[in-house]
Amino acid sequence: MSIDDHFPHLARDADLRRAVRNLCKKYDVAYWDQQDADQEFPEDFFRDFADSGFLGTLIPEEYGGGGGSTSDMVAILEEVGASGGGLNACSTIHTPLLCAPTILEFGTEKQRAEWLPKIAAGNLYTTFGVTEPDAGTDTTRIAMKAVDDGNSWRITGTKVWNTGALRGDKVLLLARTSEPGPTERRGLGITLFLADLHAESVEIRPIPKIGRNAVASCEVFFEGTKVAYEDVIGEVGQGFYHLMHSLNSERLFVAAETIGLGRWALAAATQYSLDRVVFGRQIGKNQGVQHPLAKSYLDLLAAAEVLYRAVDEYDIKGGAAIGALANAAKYLCSEAAVSSTDAAMQVFGGYSFAREYHIGRQWIESRLPRVAPVNNQMILNFIAERTLGLPKSY
Repeated sequence: MSIDDHFPHLARDADLRRAVRNLCKKYDVAYWDQQDADQEFPEDFFRDFADSGFLGTLIPEEYGGGGGSTSDMVAILEEVGASGGGLNACSTIHTPLLCAPTILEFGTEKQRAEWLPKIAAGNLYTTFGVTEPDAGTDTTRIAMKAVDDGNSWRITGTKVWNTGALRGDKVLLLARTSEPGPTERRGLGITLFLADLHAESVEIRPIPKIGRNAVASCEVFFEGTKVAYEDVIGEVGQGFYHLMHSLNSERLFVAAETIGLGRWALAAATQYSLDRVVFGRQIGKNQGVQHPLAKSYLDLLAAAEVLYRAVDEYDIKGGAAIGALANAAKYLCSEAAVSSTDAAMQVFGGYSFAREYHIGRQWIESRLPRVAPVNNQMILNFIAERTLGLPKSY
């Protein structure tokens, strides 16, 4: 019996999970270690994933997708996270999916018919351009401007931490098209555009990172980049609020991925504790090894229960109604993943720093979801204000 047999939620979507595991088995930890070391996008994995139909899971059948549910996508991403590919694997397929719900909800029929089938087939790689050097969590303070020149929009400004821009074709871009009045909400006057990353007026610079290097994070500079009127997503000036529509589903995706990361780390550390003999006995006989692993299992078990409660609520009520649960899931799952990979590092001891065991890479990558796409302190602020009724602290 494996550790996975003790996570009840894995009985959900069992056939789908099995299919994802079978695909991921073709790309072992050595593959991902090499992609990370070479800082090379995993094109063959991405292509295989798209050709298998998983990339289009959330896209309706009429637009070339699988017509699946959020529950389906969450199960898929959890299994990718549990495969040993880490965030390199998860981000490869997670990134182009982020703009699909916004296009589906707020795009024109022409936009949906043109772009969604290409995203589902893996023929259009879209990235997400929101964060700026001086506007991270405080999105309404973005400095990027879009000016109407009478023939098109011209966009000027810088985005940072754009995942996948080097591989990308288009970017879902948030830019300010007007300033709100003194009594209006700061979110007004911001518009969503689908801009071309290959335009001559766009410069992309990868950011050197300590981990998740198979999928680059980039600074992207726009100097009067032309965007056609027909490439505006939704209503001009309402882009910030359109974007909010997709955030809770992203929280669930990240939560699922981190549960997967934690499961992989727990299984690897448990097996190593059985195999490793020190002072003539398995190190797994020692309570100093057992207890952190037992706690990791309990942390993951509890976090998964919250995640799948949130998934069920999402499928029934929609994303706007589950803010507290979605944030709780992202917080609890990412914290459980970090504690699990850290416990695994301790079990492996000095060998945790050897690349051949892959623990160190997982440890570094599991740390990222605590700060992205929203850091966990902001989630605590959200819960304090929206759930506990405490005054706003910032």
